[in-house]
Amino acid sequence: MGNMLAVDPRDVVVPKLADLLHRDPYLNPHEREIRRRYGCFEGLLKQINAEEDGLEKFSRGYEKFGLHVNPDNSITCHEWAPLAQGLFLKGDFNDWNKLSHPFKKLEYGKWEIHIPASPDGSCPIKHMSRVKIGVLTSKDEVGVLTPKDTMEDRLCPWATYVVQPPKHEGTAYQHHFWNPPPNERYTFKHPRPCKPASLKVYECHVGIATEEHRVGTYKEFTANVLPRILKLGYNAVQIMAIMEHAYYASFGYQVTSFFAASSRYGTPEELKELVDTAHSMGLFVLLDVVHSHASKNVMDGLNEFDGSDSCYFHGGSRGVHPLWDSRLFNYSSREVLRFLLSNLRWYLEEYKFDGFRFDGVTSMLYHSHGVGEGFSGSYNEYFGLNVDTESLVYLMMANHMLHELHPETITIAEDVSGMPALCRPVEEGGGGFDYRLGMAIPDMWIKLLKEKSDDDWDMGNICHILENRRYQEKTIAYAESHDQALVGDKTLAFWLMDKEMYTNMSKMSPPSLIIDRGIALHKMLRLITHGLGGEGYLNFMGNEFGHPEWLDFPRVGNQESYHYARRQWSVVDNDLLKYGYLNKFDAAMNKTESAYGWLSADPGYTSTRDEGDKIIVFERAGCVFVFNFHPSKSYSDYKIGVGASGKYKIILDTDAEEFGGHKLIDHNTEFHTENESFKNRPCSLMVYIPSRVAIVLAKCD
Repeated sequence: MGNMLAVDPRDVVVPKLADLLHRDPYLNPHEREIRRRYGCFEGLLKQINAEEDGLEKFSRGYEKFGLHVNPDNSITCHEWAPLAQGLFLKGDFNDWNKLSHPFKKLEYGKWEIHIPASPDGSCPIKHMSRVKIGVLTSKDEVGVLTPKDTMEDRLCPWATYVVQPPKHEGTAYQHHFWNPPPNERYTFKHPRPCKPASLKVYECHVGIATEEHRVGTYKEFTANVLPRILKLGYNAVQIMAIMEHAYYASFGYQVTSFFAASSRYGTPEELKELVDTAHSMGLFVLLDVVHSHASKNVMDGLNEFDGSDSCYFHGGSRGVHPLWDSRLFNYSSREVLRFLLSNLRWYLEEYKFDGFRFDGVTSMLYHSHGVGEGFSGSYNEYFGLNVDTESLVYLMMANHMLHELHPETITIAEDVSGMPALCRPVEEGGGGFDYRLGMAIPDMWIKLLKEKSDDDWDMGNICHILENRRYQEKTIAYAESHDQALVGDKTLAFWLMDKEMYTNMSKMSPPSLIIDRGIALHKMLRLITHGLGGEGYLNFMGNEFGHPEWLDFPRVGNQESYHYARRQWSVVDNDLLKYGYLNKFDAAMNKTESAYGWLSADPGYTSTRDEGDKIIVFERAGCVFVFNFHPSKSYSDYKIGVGASGKYKIILDTDAEEFGGHKLIDHNTEFHTENESFKNRPCSLMVYIPSRVAIVLAKCD
């Protein structure tokens, strides 16, 4: 990649930097560093264009590397293994002969092998047959390569289908050559949907999407879960744990084979059918992509592919994550960039994914990986020596490439640090992401439920956390995600109701203060997060109805049990249980947003944060949101300020009977404004707002 630090910022022209500095004047003292970063990106792009025939070709590395069938049914395989002494292809096709099929060594650590078609003209490697790469590698005591070769088995880094072997054959995944006949290949039938203006994301995991004590499949998810997502009013599905990971309990975050869609759920063709079916429903499909680190597995991972501790990763301590016990990519390597950018392109083109949620972005952005960092908000934290320029430039390049190839692509950064301009276009000097996750919001709700009594909730602080995001950098708000569902934490429903969730969630149960409070607050927390917290909204599968149990994958610590690695859809489908109330509210909330579009509107204006009354009032997209968080006080004729005069009606009420409420508010009531300013708003009106109830009003004239 060249010496990034050698860039002279004075010579760098950032096309739209003036727009960025005008939007956030606090960035002016850091203009030099922004120019330097952009110069590093620009220099790398120029190198790729000059030396690799352009980024478009460079990002299609999967068309050359790995195993490929040529038009005449011969096989060609290219690999990159710079410190290997020799490469050999072996498998079922040659009865696992270690030396019969050697690779030819090329320049720059590349290797190539060509296998002619069989005498009958057929492909010499059959569909689903097993293959491995034998890597000759040995070192003497001081690390110098010697002729005393040792052959180690490795999986092709570009393998598109790897499978867990039968128990008697060990635990390392096996590469099965995926080359189905034309009649068994899935053909996409539906166009990609348009990018949603108001992004509402349903975060999910295919394996746990069944109620049975086993791993769910792509086909089951397609048939059973996609219709639920559509019915709930979400317009995007974010699928986790697709990139193959040998350890199921890693939740997909210890990737072993980056180009292989996980075989534990089914075949690549079945995943294509899932994506295509989602497209037929108008659902945008996002992939949870892990480019921040990789599994340390050697036999079925990228680690030590060429026999060294580097190859795809940094050597030494820089190449190991201190907490995750995983390997860290060397983003300054041309071949690593080819591998990762091609990986994104692969899922975009081969599977027709519409965008990506990048995991672990904070870990990538800083040499400290964010470990022990408080991120106070001082801009010096974002423009000092702790920032990893190589990682940042890779993210800029990835976003540039994706948006150039498919302008409708959506990218989301999992960043807790709040890096300025991360979600602004690359041509402004930004990171190029479309959204970042509002990771402080779920932490706030857990902290309140865990540490504070209802009387001590701070209305001002709640609003501050929900509103505290960078101007014109889009945030996806969420009350809870998969993180809060995992063992070691508790979902909001559990924090609210776990004392009685197993005894009093029946509609036939006697009245319960705990369940009443839990159902009321569950809806309110989601609604205020949805309305005030961002420009997108996310929910994890099952949390919308207060899933009654946490999430825990089979592992040694739980005797490999699937009891908590599933979603209990039966509780929400059972009309005798109260989970359906929360489910119906979630659908109503999303569909109300679709009608009024507050997520795509400017941020809300909050006029009331009353600590004594526990009232919050804000306006967004012409809607007026009123929340009463007081545990016992209801208010009749409560005065609120509004921005527009006229007649208002209730369009959403958390206390409605169909949502498990007490039906205290008459929905036929019309609210007429008075031309009297209040709380810095030009008009005002009076509302009845019961305890632990939220309503949304909109003009009806």
